[in-house]
Formats: sequence, structure tokens, C-alpha cells
Amino acid sequence: MMRPSKPVGIIGYGVYIPRYRIAAREISRIWADGQGGVPVDAKSVPGPDEDTITMSIEAGRSALARAGVSAAQLSAVWVGSESHPYSVKPSGTIVAEALGTTPWVSTADWEFACKAGSEALTAGMGMVGSGMAEYVLAIGADTAQGRPGDALEYTAAAGAAALLVGPAEQALASIEATCSYVQDTPDFFRRADRAYPVHGNRFTGEPAYFGQIRHAATQLMNELGTKPADYTYAVFHQPNTRFPQTVGKQLGFSPEQIAQGLLAPKIGNTYSAAALLGLCAIFDVAKPGDTIFVTSYGSGSGSDAYALRVTDAITERRKRAPLTAAYLAREKFVDYAVYAKWRGKLVME
Repeated sequence: MMRPSKPVGIIGYGVYIPRYRIAAREISRIWADGQGGVPVDAKSVPGPDEDTITMSIEAGRSALARAGVSAAQLSAVWVGSESHPYSVKPSGTIVAEALGTTPWVSTADWEFACKAGSEALTAGMGMVGSGMAEYVLAIGADTAQGRPGDALEYTAAAGAAALLVGPAEQALASIEATCSYVQDTPDFFRRADRAYPVHGNRFTGEPAYFGQIRHAATQLMNELGTKPADYTYAVFHQPNTRFPQTVGKQLGFSPEQIAQGLLAPKIGNTYSAAALLGLCAIFDVAKPGDTIFVTSYGSGSGSDAYALRVTDAITERRKRAPLTAAYLAREKFVDYAVYAKWRGKLVME
């Protein structure tokens, strides 16, 4: 378990979800003749002018607005993603420039598959908790790709979540502790020269997703002396609808504790943003004194678990920027042809 020497918390948060969606049944219509079940109802699709950077900027602006902190006050802007637009040019510097933090700011791009965003969050806790920084903006964002016809294509989606880490006395939710668990597990990977990831099916559930999350979550609760019933809400990484519900049940959380942060059925797997988006959806409705348990997951693989407690500041601060529900409600569906064109699945030679 890790606790910073100086108490820290989330003082602002923001989200971004593209308005465009493709129904899972539309993908099934093309590749499975409409036969069989689908893992989500629909997934978010970035428009032709959207990428990890643009989504991070929008989410970051909302986080700053909620915190009432100017961009010039940030010590660091860190972007976690597995779909950075450039191989050799940092997303973080572009986001920082657009937000107005440059030039005196630390920027970095983080990578750890689907938990790159929570890696940035943990590092932000360390920076603020050590006194090296007053405010750190940690962002998880992705515009994920799935090979046409592959099971991943049904859920590989897009979205961003930004969390502004600062002193606990200013927080809308204090972070009581965190715990990380990692193992080298070949469940899901993409080589640098390949357009699409592949997955080792026999590792995907056990020992990867379920094993990593159970270890991280159980260890943190054991060290804190808490149990699932002590938390108002719980959110887990959401590659699909079933996995977070299953691992929550394995750990002893009820469906009611998980429901508010479960966004996968409507927008699919937003990868580095998934667990953080679920947390933001909970912030949108949480009351002072509520407790939240969060566990991310990244293929390859590992999990970060966090225990948070909501403060009185949440009631007023969440009104300062659009809620997650507003982004969910503005959906506009496209067919597979438009989706394939926008996502570069048609290769011209």
C-alpha cells in the first residue's frame, strides 16, 4: 500500500466522450450475419477531427474549471494512453500548450495499456504528496482500434477522463491510499509496427483481468482494514459489461455499488479512460461522506486500486462543467461504412 506523506485528493475532474456511436448489432450485421450476442449495446466512435489529444484537452479544461485552478498553476500535465497520435512527439506537450500551461511545466506521456491513466494518477499523488508539486493534471484517453471482425472491434471505443490532483484540504474527494499489483501476462498486446492488437485468449480472464484486479483490490482493503460493505460505490476497468460485474461479485461488492460507474454498455471499452470515466460518473452523483473503491486494469498486466472519500466540496464543484450524463445523452449513430472510413479501416494502395 502507498500513502503520500502529505494528504492529497482530487480537486477537479472532467470527461469527454465523442457524440458518435456505432451499435454492436451493426458490427454483428457485417461480420456475424447478425447472429449471436454482443458484449455491449454500442460504443463511442471518435469523429474525423478527434483524437487522444483533442479529447484530453476537453476533459482537462473541465477539470480545471471544476477546481477553480488556472492552467498556469499546474506543475505537470500527464497523458496516459495506448493510442497517442504520434510515435515520436509527446501528446502531453500539445495538451499543455492548448490548456495554457507552457512553458514552465512538466509534461509526459504514460503507457501501460488500459491503466496508463491510473499510472499518471499515482505519479501525480506522489508529486503532490511529496511537496514537489501543488497541482498535477492526470489524464487517461484513448481512441482504441480493433481488427475488423475481431471480438475487440465490438468494444474498442474512445473517451477521456482528467483528474486534477492537489492538496487534500482543497479536494472534492480525498485519496486515502493506493496499491499496485503487476505480473508479466501475455493477455493482450500490439507490436509497434502493427495496426491492431492481438489477444491471448486463454489468459484474458484468468489469470489476467480477474487475477490482477482481485490481488490489488484485496491487498488494499486488507491493509486499510476495510471490506466491500464499507464502500458506497465501486468501479472497475470495463472491457465489456460482464467482466466488471463478475469481478465485483467475486470481491463481494453488490450490483448496486457498481451500477453508477458502469458505462461500458453504452460506450464500450475506453481503455486508459475506462476506470477513470467510471469514477467521474460517480462523482457526478456522490454525496459528502460517500466512499469509493476504484481498481483499474492494464493488459500485460497489472492493476491499481484506490480508496477515496468524498468531501463537502463535491456538491458545488460538479456544477461547474458538463456531467458525464450530458456526453452520454448526445449520441448520434453511424453505420459501419462511415465508421470504417473514419477509423482508417479502408487501406488504399
